[in-house]
Amino acid sequence: MSNLPAIILVHGFWGGAAHWSKVILELKRLGHDNLHAVELPLTSLADDAERTRKMIAQQQGPVLLVGHSYGGAVITEAGNQPNVVGLVYIAAFAPDSGESPGGITQEHLPLAAANLAPDSDGYLWVKADRFHESFCQDLAADEGLVMSITQKAPLASTFGDAIGSPAWKSKPSWYQISSADRMIAPENQERMAARIAP
Repeated sequence: MSNLPAIILVHGFWGGAAHWSKVILELKRLGHDNLHAVELPLTSLADDAERTRKMIAQQQGPVLLVGHSYGGAVITEAGNQPNVVGLVYIAAFAPDSGESPGGITQEHLPLAAANLAPDSDGYLWVKADRFHESFCQDLAADEGLVMSITQKAPLASTFGDAIGSPAWKSKPSWYQISSADRMIAPENQERMAARIAP
């Protein structure tokens, strides 16, 4: 039996659990067998954190949470469970108490901010013809096309949902900054990374 923690991968806006496919294969190759990827409803931070807490509760031992983009806000909110041993932020929101992803975004608007568009039902989409350049410019165009067509839009109100008690204040945490990110400004990432340094 492995002494490695279970790893729970938490996706962000406009994505889904399958976005972790290449990471899952690499982690498996490196010997991590206890891997899970949450499928978030993207209807509110409370809903997304609760879905993540339920997956955490299913694990028998220690858990390492990994959040990408908005998934960072989710692990920040859900990560105070006793069996969570650490948080990994991948170009992600790491809000403090009372902060929201939308509030952080307003500090330094990302390059792709103009490529977001709400629909009549209150969901926020990345414009299909701008998805590749906005969300995944480092992938092949065909991959970007598929991701654009299958994007999972969040309720726009989720951007304003604030964090209660941030888990990174009490759990070991690490942050990977993406300097060419077009969805979360690198300046915002640098500020968040600096305050959660382990």
